[in-house]
Amino acid sequence: MNIKFSICLLLVSFFKLNAQSVVKSPDGKLAVSVSADNGMPQYSVTYNEKTFIEKSPLGLKTNAGDFSSGLALQANSVQNKIDESYQLRNIKKSNVHYTANEAVFSFTKEGRPALDVIFRVSNNNLAFKYKVYPQKETFSCVVQEEASGFLMPKGTATFLCPQSNPMTGYARTAPSYETSYALDDAVGKNGWGNGYTFPCLFKVNSSGWVLISETGVDGGYCASRLIGHENGLYSIGFPMPGENNGNGTTSPGIPLPGETPWRTITIGETLAPIVETTIPFDLVKPKYEASKEYQYTKGTWSWIIKMDSNTTFPVQKEYIDFSAAMGYETILIDALWDVQIGRDKIAELAAYGAKKGVGLYLWYNSNGYWNDAPQGPRGLMDNAAIRRKEMAWMKSIGIKGIKVDFFGGDKQVTMKLYEDILTDANEFGIMVIFHGCTLPRGWERMYPNYASSEAVLASENLHFGQQSCDNEAVNAATHTFIRNAVGSMDFGGSALNKFYNSDNIPNKGSKRMTSDVFALATSVLFQSGVQHFALAPNNLHDAPDWAIKFMKEVPTVWDEVRFLEGYPGKYVVLARRKGKKWYMAGVNAQKEPLELKLKLPMISEGTTLRYYQDDELLNGKIMDFKYRSKIGVPIKVPCNGGVLLTN
Repeated sequence: MNIKFSICLLLVSFFKLNAQSVVKSPDGKLAVSVSADNGMPQYSVTYNEKTFIEKSPLGLKTNAGDFSSGLALQANSVQNKIDESYQLRNIKKSNVHYTANEAVFSFTKEGRPALDVIFRVSNNNLAFKYKVYPQKETFSCVVQEEASGFLMPKGTATFLCPQSNPMTGYARTAPSYETSYALDDAVGKNGWGNGYTFPCLFKVNSSGWVLISETGVDGGYCASRLIGHENGLYSIGFPMPGENNGNGTTSPGIPLPGETPWRTITIGETLAPIVETTIPFDLVKPKYEASKEYQYTKGTWSWIIKMDSNTTFPVQKEYIDFSAAMGYETILIDALWDVQIGRDKIAELAAYGAKKGVGLYLWYNSNGYWNDAPQGPRGLMDNAAIRRKEMAWMKSIGIKGIKVDFFGGDKQVTMKLYEDILTDANEFGIMVIFHGCTLPRGWERMYPNYASSEAVLASENLHFGQQSCDNEAVNAATHTFIRNAVGSMDFGGSALNKFYNSDNIPNKGSKRMTSDVFALATSVLFQSGVQHFALAPNNLHDAPDWAIKFMKEVPTVWDEVRFLEGYPGKYVVLARRKGKKWYMAGVNAQKEPLELKLKLPMISEGTTLRYYQDDELLNGKIMDFKYRSKIGVPIKVPCNGGVLLTN
């Protein structure tokens, strides 16, 4: 009897140490297995019974307790069905129906509730977050480390953006998510020593693709990155101590009970689920009501072509006229307007623009103690009382939005600044663009007045150096699959100048290597609800009429997106729909011409398509083409060229 009782105890102990539970997607293809192996919480992921993430660690280490080891998984997970619909005009899909299976895996430590790991599993997407419980008399904690990992199968290829050293780059403003991707690289590396910025794309042998990111980050937590280890393991990394000039803690604090943001994973046998995912927005809710109905607009900005010296009253007035001629609703007045134009003249420009139906966005330095960027206005966005006074002035003269620059950090204190700027701006009916900034993490849905973020090696670099122009096609064929897959990207591109200088003078400044059709294609490829294009007034007479006509008509908000063809860094072709009209756009970064026969299942048989194409010398032309589903659309796109089709 004693021997049997001992065996039973051993079996119970074994079950507690090795308990496992599974949650699957509604279609049953995506499966997450959660276990506690020798007290260590772990999970693994399969899709169509193929392993995409091998057994990987879970858990948190806090000053209230170590919840990454010595844990017991409770036998019965709580499972719920999620079925939600929402509308959001400023993402890749205007109407979203989100269905998922949710499972709450509860872990105890020494017999006390420690933490829950909450998994949401939808078709092609999964996400998890933690809920931490009070420990004895402790009702708050600092999360010192997150044990969460992602162990990629052997042979996985990586498509990653290295995190830069803090307090480096221009005026010590890094990191600002503006480094180049390493494409088709091997696992086992760690970037430049600091890991990688989200999102992170992996190709799992011949099985398919994995995109890892996070969402739901606000002032209650820090933003994170991925740290690379040997053998294909990637773990969550908190901000570096040197960020924000060393100010602020690297470890986030939360109340207890309290929750962390979501870690998101998108999985597909093709790249379609990666490009089409809405998971960053599915998991979050609006944090406040919009103070008015915000408009998502097209506009122009002088700075990308004319630089700092032309942030002057006459030039900005010219750009108001230019936006009006294009049928655009805004202009962006960039840095130094405070000293080179002045407040009274800004008010005069706002009144002049209002008569022409053109509103103003104003640039601001994020300011504070975290970098050396000298451009003004400074000292207005980092102090609540001063910021609100400034926003009241903006509202009084009809300013539509602001662009706030030079953040350079992901600590919790910086996330709170982002949130505070957005919250205050909403009270005054002002939209917000961020530059020199972190990746947006579900902010399109969380903050109704959020417009867009840079967080990418954007158009300014095309002005600053020929190398960026030489690599423009490679980068454009990358962003669709990675950066722009998870959030609005304020690239500020689609230039039609041949040279990046104020008068489009040949052989002065950097030279655009891509075609005019390419420029038009990126206006479709790059998704952002608010767009300020790199067009210039001279384009009204020196750019092709068909190019200007298209740029007048192209939408900035979309109802649907479909991936058609592509490979990161080589080429991409996708389709976006606005109402009943489809825009099929593609670019080619390969040395050899891209030849495809595009199948367009969204287009009816016999539909006449408007076809924009490049010849081998990158000279664009347009023609009409009648669609035949059996044949498809034969396209041939030269290197640095583009293709566009509209119904």
